[in-house]
Amino acid sequence: MKYQKYDYVIVGSGLFGAIFAYEMNRAGKKCLVIEKREHIGGNIYTENDEGINVHKYGAHIFHTNDKEIWDYINQFASFNNYINSPIAVYKNELYNLPFNMNTFSKLWGIKTPDEAKKIINEQITKSGIVDPKNLEEQAISMVGTDIYEKLIKGYTKKQWGRDPKDLPSFIIKRLPLRFTYDNNYFNDRYQGIPDGGYTPIIEKLLCGIEVLTSTDFFDKKEFYEKLANKILYTGPIDELFEYRLGMLDYRGLKFESEKIASENFQGSAVVNYTEESIPFTRIIEHKHFESANSEKTVITREFSTEWELGDERYYPVNDDTNQDLYKKYRLLSKSNDKYILGGRLAEYKYYDMHIVIRSALNKVQKELDCA
Repeated sequence: MKYQKYDYVIVGSGLFGAIFAYEMNRAGKKCLVIEKREHIGGNIYTENDEGINVHKYGAHIFHTNDKEIWDYINQFASFNNYINSPIAVYKNELYNLPFNMNTFSKLWGIKTPDEAKKIINEQITKSGIVDPKNLEEQAISMVGTDIYEKLIKGYTKKQWGRDPKDLPSFIIKRLPLRFTYDNNYFNDRYQGIPDGGYTPIIEKLLCGIEVLTSTDFFDKKEFYEKLANKILYTGPIDELFEYRLGMLDYRGLKFESEKIASENFQGSAVVNYTEESIPFTRIIEHKHFESANSEKTVITREFSTEWELGDERYYPVNDDTNQDLYKKYRLLSKSNDKYILGGRLAEYKYYDMHIVIRSALNKVQKELDCA
């Protein structure tokens, strides 16, 4: 690579970095994108296998109520009408998610919303929980004991690697109960999966922009800092400052994919396994996201893991200790105006895709306004 000046070096080719690079390129700014992985796209990367677009880092379902964002992303792909309607398995019993009248009918053999509300309220009252002190008490105080024991408790233990009694109550901020026979997981008006997967979207966003894959920014940090006027950084905020204040905590994920000589393995794209004794949290059958026409199918089992330095970071552990540490790093970042921070790792926050896009566009606008 020749030594040359860029307006922006962009660290990370995920959705945030790719949107930022695309918009800056349109504005006439010269950008260089650096990606640590061997491929672009970050966690929304998909690859085709047997005509099936496999979500390599977990299922990503686009949903939003923001028409402006929906129209924006549709510039780069056509979306199908996939509606997320996951199934939960507990001891060979099948339940619909989110918690709705189909779930309640299967649990208690009832038909009407009033019957369901009565049972839930009786269980909440019987629990005697008034001031929830932990996640278990918080969940029971909202949905009762039956739903908690079958559909929340074991899954939560696996997801967080801790007993719900040892987790803070605010982790479950809300558990929506829908008293309609509606299995649509999201309430958003606009939903779907891009035809051809997510990778072609990133390819279009980065078309005409210089991209270096399999390149670790920190291997030549000072070199890249000298190449550009500013750096858009989407990596871990604590790593940027060499962990000088300590490391932020995450939960990790492990994926085990398998190609099966069957047209249809489980009949649903997403099946959660809520029983604690089953080690994985869910099975994804990728072909159902796009109704792929294939004689074979590809499934992926997801395992939640303890995160260690060197592992991929997935879910931030948003307890008070980590939030306090993040705020200290955020304050530290304001001392260096060369850097722009954005995305889930730099902001230590779990983001849905439409929020990532909105955030990236806001960052672009702020930069252009200040230029």
